Amino acid sequence: MKQILSIIVCLLCCHSIAAQTYTLQQLKDSALQNNIAIRHAKHTVDAARQQRKEAFTKFFPNISGTGMWFNANKGMAQTELNLSEQITPELGMALAQTLPAEALAALGNPISVSMMKNGTIAGINAVQPVFAGGQIINGNKLAKVGEDVSRLQLQLSENEVEKQTEQYYWQLVSLQEKMKTIEAVQALLADIYKDVDVAVRAGVAMRNDLLQVQLRQNEVESQKLKVQNGISIVRLLLAQYCGLSNDNFAVSVCDGFAVASIPQPLGSAASLVEEQDRQQALLQTAEYQLLNKQVEATKLQRKMEIGKNLPMVGVGAGYNYHNLLDNDRTFGMVFATVSVPISDWWGGSHAIKRKKIAQQQAEEQLADNSELLKIRMQNAWNGVQESYQQLLLAQRGIEQAEENLRLNRDYYKAGTSKMSDLLEAQLLYQQSLDRRTDAFADYQNKLLEYRQATGQ
Repeated sequence: MKQILSIIVCLLCCHSIAAQTYTLQQLKDSALQNNIAIRHAKHTVDAARQQRKEAFTKFFPNISGTGMWFNANKGMAQTELNLSEQITPELGMALAQTLPAEALAALGNPISVSMMKNGTIAGINAVQPVFAGGQIINGNKLAKVGEDVSRLQLQLSENEVEKQTEQYYWQLVSLQEKMKTIEAVQALLADIYKDVDVAVRAGVAMRNDLLQVQLRQNEVESQKLKVQNGISIVRLLLAQYCGLSNDNFAVSVCDGFAVASIPQPLGSAASLVEEQDRQQALLQTAEYQLLNKQVEATKLQRKMEIGKNLPMVGVGAGYNYHNLLDNDRTFGMVFATVSVPISDWWGGSHAIKRKKIAQQQAEEQLADNSELLKIRMQNAWNGVQESYQQLLLAQRGIEQAEENLRLNRDYYKAGTSKMSDLLEAQLLYQQSLDRRTDAFADYQNKLLEYRQATGQ
């Protein structure tokens, strides 16, 4: 019995014999590195970072180059010149003395002039925004908020992956330790079988007692098969979730604490967790910070909507070329632009009010969800306390079931108890071991839930 008890006490502290053994931290690291949800969240962070950098470029001048060649069916600038209207009598007398009569007659006819039938235009301009209604500044702030939001969402994804990994981990731990319990129970039943077999051969026990032991051994063997299948499935799930290439592995619980020992009382200095001030913890949670970022984003969006209805001022410089008059011409220039939206205010005022309503909704949601987050913290702490008490009860149950098994075995040997009573005591002992394993796994999960709920 002492040997069996020592095996049970060390169940969760020993590495399983498998191709490879992983600790909880190793599995978490692998999941955070390989899980598809984490990779997607990281891509979102990268995209938000690029968007922030894109918004920053709006502070710099907008440089553009233009070029055009055209060929029209007629000149874009056409006119008629009547030189006779421009000749004074004195000039006419002078021309009459120097020009032939045919030339003088030609001066009286209108002359058709056509220009810019074809040509080339090119230029490069740089415009520096001076005032844009705050749209550039607020746009950059909004892009920074977007990057912060993506990082907080990554943190939430990491929390969820960590939580799911730990649930799979403790589920596999429970099954592994139940398998060890079953093997220990099989050894116990084999010992009982030997004692009963000797008693039957000596004629002091009935053969029916031996059959009851065999039936119980068959039941345990059936339980062993179910546990083996459960281990196989959970191991596959854990390998897929953590991105492990090999599903032939075991998990170790030797991470600085002994599962077989009861954790320190809640609230003590050596306890794994202590209750946090909910108001202070609220500020550390990613959920609360996301709600704050949502309020900040709606404020900036309202300011940007206002900026769309304000004048826009810019200054610029350019260098241009054309040959519209059949001569190559180049010139530089500086200029200023002012754009004042007038009719946009008709619809813009309603857009601003709509953004203000969205801001109010975000603020109300922040206040409401903050209270829900505090309730979540209290509920998580209640879960920790409850699971701790269940763990204490399970531990006491092992001690009671062990003593009950010892007494029934002694009573059976003395002939004052039936085999069914002994086997019932053995079953209760096995159940108490399994119950303690489940209670410890549940306690660890509740600890993680509380740490995540309080932003630790």
